[in-house]
Amino acid sequence: QVQLQESGGGLVQTGESLRLSCTASRSTLGIGTMGWYRQAPGQQRELVATISSGGSTSYADSVKGRFTISRDNARKMVYLQMNSLKSEDTGVYYCLVVRWGSQYWGQGTQVTVSS
Repeated sequence: QVQLQESGGGLVQTGESLRLSCTASRSTLGIGTMGWYRQAPGQQRELVATISSGGSTSYADSVKGRFTISRDNARKMVYLQMNSLKSEDTGVYYCLVVRWGSQYWGQGTQVTVSS
């Protein structure tokens, strides 16, 4: 079992930045892909960005060029740097970790972008 704790959400204005962090409770042994998803009110949860154990990244088209995902395996953390935030980025952001093929989710952190 892996427990995840997200932090860094908040209320910002359009164009501002936020950095989300997620810490895993267990050893990094077996951890593969890490990522961030988000869910806007009334919408399905959607992929934002992922990063493989080797550092390869992928992004949703809507965030390319604005968001950057990174990881620190020694600290068991994954980050999401969000720049040039837009109102449509509003939602609850969830951290995902895949360990030994099983998916683990954090409880989410709210990001609200006000115009």
